[in-house]
Amino acid sequence: MSVIAVVDYDMGNLHSVCKGLENVGAVPKITDSPAIIEQADAVVLPGVGSFDPAMQNLRSRNLIEPIKRAIASRKPFLGICLGLQILFESSEEGVEPGLGVIAGKVRRFRSEPGLTIPHMGWNQLELTQQNLPLWQNLPSDPWVYFVHSYYVDPVDWEVRSAMVTHGSQNVTAAIAKDNLMAVQFHPEKSSSTGLQMLSNFVSLVREKVPA
Repeated sequence: MSVIAVVDYDMGNLHSVCKGLENVGAVPKITDSPAIIEQADAVVLPGVGSFDPAMQNLRSRNLIEPIKRAIASRKPFLGICLGLQILFESSEEGVEPGLGVIAGKVRRFRSEPGLTIPHMGWNQLELTQQNLPLWQNLPSDPWVYFVHSYYVDPVDWEVRSAMVTHGSQNVTAAIAKDNLMAVQFHPEKSSSTGLQMLSNFVSLVREKVPA
């Protein structure tokens, strides 16, 4: 049975993510143990909250290098919400350096007339990497659930796997590069579409693990 490590760094939504993974037949293991993260078949990095406390918590639990090694090992890796943002080099939200796995910065939505910040609720994705395993068996331009005031701005636009439009601003909603996938929205709160994404991730994990 494949083991999926769900990284615990005290930044919320662990149990809803685990419930979503369990609903599609996975065995998630909530952990802040570097050894378990290293031994796991895949890693999920969820998160809700602010950039600086997230990085401080990862550092205090000695999780920064284990997460980087997990990504470098090419095992399936899924970041969710704040777990996407901290993969980047820095954020306008704070002063702490990010993990720096992806070149780029986290930026705040620009104010504009009639625009609500945070961007909260259901919105439609524009999939830019059509063949990404995470997107298989989804409806075209799927609807997913967002809660965020900041978005990622990668240097290399080729890593963008989905976009979303809020007001007049078209921003990155997901990235993917090799084994690394990360999304700004919450699959675990995105109904059947989100469960399909989690199921796709679990299927990818099973494909990578020898029988």
